[in-house]
Amino acid sequence: MGALSPWHIILIAIVALLLFGPNKLPELGRGFGKMFREFKDATNGNNGNSSDEQLPRKEVNQAEITNSETGQVQK
Repeated sequence: MGALSPWHIILIAIVALLLFGPNKLPELGRGFGKMFREFKDATNGNNGNSSDEQLPRKEVNQAEITNSETGQVQK
């Protein structure tokens, strides 16, 4: 079996349209997209953290940077 031709894709789209109707297809598309995105994240080892979700960063005050050798705060 070879790759899907454009006629196969059109036939699949028509059958899906007849089975699910025009109102349900966008919802199904979003569901499949979410499923594939979660699968990709799981296989890449992202553990559910999406690339657009970032952890909050802690503000660092430059006057309170510690000296790693002495452990004292430089001011």
